[in-house]
Amino acid sequence: MIKLKDFFSFKQNRFFWLNIIGMVVVILAAIGGTLFWLDAYTHHGQSYLVPNVKHKSLEQAQLLLQNQNMQGVVVDSTYVKELSPGIILEQKPEGGMRVKEGRTIYLTINTREVPRVRIPDIIDNSSVRQAAAKLKAMKFKLTEPELVPGEQDWVYGIKYRGKSLKSGDKVPFEAVLTLCIGNTHLRDSLATDTLGLNLRQESEAQVDDSWF
Repeated sequence: MIKLKDFFSFKQNRFFWLNIIGMVVVILAAIGGTLFWLDAYTHHGQSYLVPNVKHKSLEQAQLLLQNQNMQGVVVDSTYVKELSPGIILEQKPEGGMRVKEGRTIYLTINTREVPRVRIPDIIDNSSVRQAAAKLKAMKFKLTEPELVPGEQDWVYGIKYRGKSLKSGDKVPFEAVLTLCIGNTHLRDSLATDTLGLNLRQESEAQVDDSWF
């Protein structure tokens, strides 16, 4: 019968213990190799500084990103009148952050075309104060209003570059518009002139009849 002391004796069980030691070495080597491969594959500890490409052209931004082993992708556009078309407005991740090699940097650029905005439903539907407030909130600019016969300060029309618009028509962002608003004095004056013209026509007709 093998004693416990003899079982753990290296001299008497050399082959067994050499196998155990060999298995442990193989397992440790496998674990170490796996960790080394993962570090190499994921570039563990290796990072690149994201360049700040805001307010640069798209071509300049792409060159700077490529120099840092990154790529830029345009995902959105917006309109800023004060900046040149094609200029980078936003980037994600932000400049100064550290990222892995090959990271995609998402870019927002200043659109090359002025966006067009729909005219809201304010024609014959609101006062001049309400209409002006709504249009200014949409970044439109207003000229001196054009007075037309009608209810005082009521909006009867909108013009852009002399052309009458309808609700839903599209005009360029920040376009200069002219409101056509009612004026009771013009309305009353027009009514008086119309009445006078009708009276004169009736009088002339009566004079003509008297000749017969």
